[in-house]
Amino acid sequence: MRRGEVEAGSKTALVTGASKGIGRCYALRLAGLGYNVLMVASGERELVAAAEEVAAVNPGVWVRYLVKDMATQHAAEEMFAYTEAEGVKIDVLINNAGIFSFCDILSTPIERIERVIFLHDLTATIMCRLYAADMIARGGGRILNMSSYSIWMPYPGLSLYSASKAYLKSFSVAFSKEVEAKGVTVTAVCPAGIATDLYGLSPKLQRFGVKTGILMTPESCARRALNGMFRGQRCKVPDWWFRLFIPICQMVSGPVMRWLRNFTMKFQK
Repeated sequence: MRRGEVEAGSKTALVTGASKGIGRCYALRLAGLGYNVLMVASGERELVAAAEEVAAVNPGVWVRYLVKDMATQHAAEEMFAYTEAEGVKIDVLINNAGIFSFCDILSTPIERIERVIFLHDLTATIMCRLYAADMIARGGGRILNMSSYSIWMPYPGLSLYSASKAYLKSFSVAFSKEVEAKGVTVTAVCPAGIATDLYGLSPKLQRFGVKTGILMTPESCARRALNGMFRGQRCKVPDWWFRLFIPICQMVSGPVMRWLRNFTMKFQK
């Protein structure tokens, strides 16, 4: 059996941000491993199309979807109440939904600041709290939280995004130590650039990034991240060569930082 594979339909995974990109790939791979999949996202049209695709290629499991905005104050409690009311027990939780923000804090609307912190930090934390307790009561489970490579890059314009993802990584590693002996693994995934629409890159630039190795495909990221989760890793940086650049990212300062800021100002929005 492949790593993480289960008897078809015997376990269930919940994937947020599942309508496209890495989330869609998580849903496809988990369904292929035998998991029923509950796919959650805020955009109905794309979510329905993704759910139909996952169901079509994995007839041995059920695939459901829920249109829901997870970037609100009580989204986690509402999500848990929904699965409880539907009788859906979650064995694998993938907190993948994210909002990318590249903008100076003084130029960032307060509403966006709230939504990013709600989604990346509050929602993910409460989801972990609620679903981990239920997993423990049933014998165990697995949680994957999508952090970011930007936690090592607190650069101008990334202050909100990198800080919110740094919290999620720190929380995940510490929380994993709290619940490990109770049968639950928690993995923080810190990918670098991914060829998705998250950053607003055109399809042409995404293809160029993949060819040059600057960007990773969402399929590759999902595969590596799930392998790390099923192995019980607390922190996973997909692709070994990105790990080599972490010290360099942390050392950028002075003239280099000023040049970087001047160069990237035109991309802020």
